[in-house]
Amino acid sequence: MNSYDVAIIGSGPGGYVAAIRCAQLGMKTAIIEKYSTLGGTCLNVGCIPSKAMLSSSHHYEEATKHFEEHGIEIPGEIKVNLEKMVARKQAVVNQTTGGIDFLMKKNNIDVYEGLGSFKDATHIKIDGKDAGEIEAKNIIIATGSKPSNLPFITLDKERIITSTEALELKEVPKHMIIIGGGVIGLELGQVYYRLGAEVTVIEYMDRILPTMDAGLSKELNKVFKKAKCKMMMSHKVQSVERDGDEVIVKAENKKGDLVEFRGDYCLVSVGRRPYTDGLNAEAAGVKINDRGQVEVNDHLQTNVPNIYAIGDVIRGAMLAHKAEEEGVFVAETLAGQKPHIDYNLIPGVVYTWPEVAAVGKTEEELKEAGIEYKAGQFPFRALGRARASGDTDGFVKILADKTTDEVLGVHMIGARCADLIAEAVTAMEFRASAEDISRYSHAHPTFAEAVKEAALAATDNRPLHV
Repeated sequence: MNSYDVAIIGSGPGGYVAAIRCAQLGMKTAIIEKYSTLGGTCLNVGCIPSKAMLSSSHHYEEATKHFEEHGIEIPGEIKVNLEKMVARKQAVVNQTTGGIDFLMKKNNIDVYEGLGSFKDATHIKIDGKDAGEIEAKNIIIATGSKPSNLPFITLDKERIITSTEALELKEVPKHMIIIGGGVIGLELGQVYYRLGAEVTVIEYMDRILPTMDAGLSKELNKVFKKAKCKMMMSHKVQSVERDGDEVIVKAENKKGDLVEFRGDYCLVSVGRRPYTDGLNAEAAGVKINDRGQVEVNDHLQTNVPNIYAIGDVIRGAMLAHKAEEEGVFVAETLAGQKPHIDYNLIPGVVYTWPEVAAVGKTEEELKEAGIEYKAGQFPFRALGRARASGDTDGFVKILADKTTDEVLGVHMIGARCADLIAEAVTAMEFRASAEDISRYSHAHPTFAEAVKEAALAATDNRPLHV
């Protein structure tokens, strides 16, 4: 039986990053993955493939709607080749997962293909290609999450689908009904409305992106409505049925009336759930709570001292970069170091166009906590760079403590916000004030100038370009 200092169950961003950091710190490391490719949901059927499809559909939209205004004329009809688009997406996935294989070899990490389950607190049974058993002094659970569903919906994975199937469609839907106005539903909804589908979003709450700042929700809702998407807020889905190639969704609106929607595909995107199926956690004595999460303390340690858990399978936001931070945290803890994670400074991003990004507290959270704050906001339409590229939707909003001026939250929607948010994270990590941000130079013309201008607006209401 092979013995290790640490074994990781699951090879998503949390798991494989934990493995790399453990190996860097001199630990003999193994990783167990039930699928034939490494990378978990994110690399195989989540973050990476969805961004590839978003990028391809964005190019198509630019060519059909915006090239002409830039003086670019393409003779003949521009067509979508969905098969080729999906093939490109898969090539990106293959290259990315292949990169993880390389990193495992480079760091001398043993990879086992098969379902890993606990035999006891130090032994893992592997069922599958590399069947057998290994022993480890420390074990990290990184088994991730799976798409959630509503109890009355039967997913046939043909017409009533999850995000996994939505990335493999053989045709552009005529009418895609999306249940859930969160990140996944909006991103995939944008992919298909760009390609020509009619899209209807049905959301139980009174706004899309209900966990983000309300201003961001309102602005992105405008973008979707401008694209002729039907945005049905405050609708509670009652039933989803398939009739041949048609899907019928019935929902109750806020007046209590039953409304019917008909389409050829229904994407169910109502969140994700922690995945511990087949883990046999009870054999090791590991506690799982009533939400299906592995319970951990502030050191990400379970109730069994040598077993840790990270990523989607524990509390907190289900984000790949959060899982990566936790993987490094556990590895460094095992090495006797004193790492830290500030969960308030884990950014959230929606990769629609315009992109949406945020870090820190929302206005709603500050009001609820009774914290006095000031807000500064700057619109993208006032940026020279935005006008030059035609990306004028959106704004940057900075929330700062009314007394100390310390930045408490940054919320943005616009071009390249997924990258711009890193500036806000850096500033907040070093506890910058809004004035600090306003005083350092931002290159002109750039989208980043919106951050400086929002900081000026928050400092003493003196933005320069509005």
